[in-house]
Amino acid sequence: MATIAPIELWPTRDLEDVQAVIRAVYKQVLGNPHVMESERLVSAESQLKDGTISVREFVRAVAKSDFYRSRYFESCAPYRFVELNFKHFLGRPPQSQAEISEHIVRCVEKGYDAEIDSYIDSEEYQSAFGENVVPYNRGAKTEVGRSQVTYNRTFALDRGPSQISSAVKSSQLVYPVATNSSNKIKAADVNLGGSGEANKKKFKILVRGSKFDSPRRISNTEYIVSGDNMTPQIQRINRTGAKIVSITEIV
Repeated sequence: MATIAPIELWPTRDLEDVQAVIRAVYKQVLGNPHVMESERLVSAESQLKDGTISVREFVRAVAKSDFYRSRYFESCAPYRFVELNFKHFLGRPPQSQAEISEHIVRCVEKGYDAEIDSYIDSEEYQSAFGENVVPYNRGAKTEVGRSQVTYNRTFALDRGPSQISSAVKSSQLVYPVATNSSNKIKAADVNLGGSGEANKKKFKILVRGSKFDSPRRISNTEYIVSGDNMTPQIQRINRTGAKIVSITEIV
């Protein structure tokens, strides 16, 4: 897993510089696929070229494109979708089960666009990449305050330029994140599966309390649901006023 030098779009840029940034954004955000001419975001590319939008806003446009949505939101299990969002937009793996649960719940409660914006509008994104640096793999190098297990987790998500993110539909970090442990570096998983198989994976949703409970008693409830039933189940939980404590994939 090689360290990637940041690519920045400078004020003195020329057309070749802009084209290099566009290629880098497509590669990073879309997970290293082949992008056909018909799939390119012509309008957003034009805005980047004439300086109407920054690299950060171009990243946002690509992240909200039909290409990204169909490959990662509609075709992957929810856990995997969030896992890849961290990789593509923040250049690192998720650090805790709480991070993953927070993003899954946000996506259900506030929608797809809000989930994407939460990464790109975050202080972490601004601090790491600013307005004109293309997001890159930050897990390949040590950062102050970052756990050493980040390297192994990053390697599990990013196996180099030969791996396409959309080829793997299931989570790669369920156990190490849920148990706050380091994962072993192993050969790439070749059991890729399909979107239907991924969405049939089981998830445990831990819920605390509800408006129907006695005020003197706090109750915990567990729900076991498949990936394709997660959204309606979370919506039902929210309607009761209960608090979702965690969401974990059952290995």
